[in-house]
Amino acid sequence: QVQLVESGGGWVQPGGSLRLSCAASGFTLSAAVISWYRQAPGKERERVAFMPGGGFTNYADSVKGRFTISKDIARNTVYLQMNALRVDDTAVYYCNALLSDRHFWGQGTEVTVSS
Repeated sequence: QVQLVESGGGWVQPGGSLRLSCAASGFTLSAAVISWYRQAPGKERERVAFMPGGGFTNYADSVKGRFTISKDIARNTVYLQMNALRVDDTAVYYCNALLSDRHFWGQGTEVTVSS
């Protein structure tokens, strides 16, 4: 059974950092395209970072240079390092795995950036 469990969200002041984790089970990370999405209040869900395979990474323009997606194969865990956080980064962040043409989602972890 495929499961994704996010953690690491919380409150942080503007300019601060957080690292989100996504623990995967039921599949191996190398078999999937892994993405981080976020959904801010009143807005549509948007993809902020993903790993299409081959060691490549891709970022939304709004987070480029501030966020870094990475994975630890041994731990079967994906990370999203978020630096220089801004108020408009406030959202629920979701881990997504595209596996055999099916999307799997975690439950989300909330990030609040405010002073």
